[in-house]
Amino acid sequence: MSIAKAAKQFALAGLISILVGSWTLAHAQEPLKVRIGWAVAPAQLTPILFAQGGIAKHLGQSYTLEPMRFAGSSLTLQALSTGDLDIAPMTFNVLGPAILNAGLIDLRIIADEIRDGVEGYETNRYMVLKDGPIQKIEDLKGKVVAVNGIGGGQDIFMRVMLRRHGLETPRDYTVIEAPFPSMGSLMIERKADLVVGVKPFILDPAFRAAGRILFTQRDAVGMTDFLFLTARADFIQKNRAALVDFFEDDIRATRWYMDPANHQAAAAIVANFLKMPPERLGWIFTNEDFYRNPNLHPDVGAIQRNVDMLGEFGFIQGKVDVAKQSDLSLVDEAAKRAN
Repeated sequence: MSIAKAAKQFALAGLISILVGSWTLAHAQEPLKVRIGWAVAPAQLTPILFAQGGIAKHLGQSYTLEPMRFAGSSLTLQALSTGDLDIAPMTFNVLGPAILNAGLIDLRIIADEIRDGVEGYETNRYMVLKDGPIQKIEDLKGKVVAVNGIGGGQDIFMRVMLRRHGLETPRDYTVIEAPFPSMGSLMIERKADLVVGVKPFILDPAFRAAGRILFTQRDAVGMTDFLFLTARADFIQKNRAALVDFFEDDIRATRWYMDPANHQAAAAIVANFLKMPPERLGWIFTNEDFYRNPNLHPDVGAIQRNVDMLGEFGFIQGKVDVAKQSDLSLVDEAAKRAN
């Protein structure tokens, strides 16, 4: 081989090496796209999490955020199992079936969102017409109940309460699905006899004027760690560093929303997102709102009690060890960095 030919081959090999190295480096530095499900804001902050600029230090660097809306937690589970979602908000009633029935034994609880029924904080309501025929739970026999998703949290809480009063579906009542914003009109138009009232929709003047509370979520199941975030173990292992970065930003954002000094700005963000007057949002991020842990740390014991309750009522067959299905190392590390 001539010296000239060898030199050309050497130069070509060097060029290829540089191009491959550059591609590898660019690929390695590409931010992780984090796809997170959500159902309703501002109970879930996901779609407005970083609306206030300057909080997310790592956004666009180690990760990007893609909020994805779902009607209920059972649908997010489907997306998580098919790989169309990375982090799924989940309620305890979905956690058990996900592990016992769907075979997602690698599912891990990784962070908290909201808790219902904490002393001094908000709880969801189950509403009936003030001037309607339903005076007690037993009066729901033969009636129609509306929930946001069959098999979701609000559906199970309702079934638990009605079962305690001798009512079972479909034998004694009918369950229909409807989005939260439609609950008030369904009740007022007498298309449903019992509906779920959650903020901010329950604050609609017509809804408030026409309805009254028959029972609350706290009445039905006590304090619940109502929504927590889950991911699969393999996704956590492969993307741990980026996920810690994300949760560091998440913790900072959550604390910003909860800070009374930021209340006016926070209310304006929510009002803009929901397309409603900010004066109707004085309750958000106060004791009239759901409880949020400032370190995003779930109450594993509460989740375990609620999962056990599902077994007692026959909603699941088998035992789930919630602690073994939890990986709180991400938020624990993130909280230390956020302090």
